Amino acid sequence: KQWYQRRVAITAGTLGVEVFRQTLAGQVLVGSYCSITNQGGMVHPKTSIEDQDELSSLLQLPIVAGTVNRGSDLVGAGMVVNDWIAFTGLATTATEISLVESIFKLSDKGPSNVNQMRSVLVESMVS
Repeated sequence: KQWYQRRVAITAGTLGVEVFRQTLAGQVLVGSYCSITNQGGMVHPKTSIEDQDELSSLLQLPIVAGTVNRGSDLVGAGMVVNDWIAFTGLATTATEISLVESIFKLSDKGPSNVNQMRSVLVESMVS
């Protein structure tokens, strides 16, 4: 417990933020089971509605439960996302991509060359 308190103090001091202890769907490695940006967040699909509401209230962001890579609950491990683009695995379904674009508000966002880069990436993977 002492190492945890020390880690919390280091994190809070370094980042200048308040630190909260939280689990997602009973998982303690929350970084593997969620992805959060300044626009919203996606968490493990078995995260309770109460936990989602609590996290949403705490962060003041919309939070949804979802999956990536055709049903993987390792959201944080299966997706890299920032405020203007997201990258997921090839197995990610259209429904999952739609949810990612919606919750992170990614549609037609970012530098003008993002759509061109996206087209080139998709084309190279499909070919």
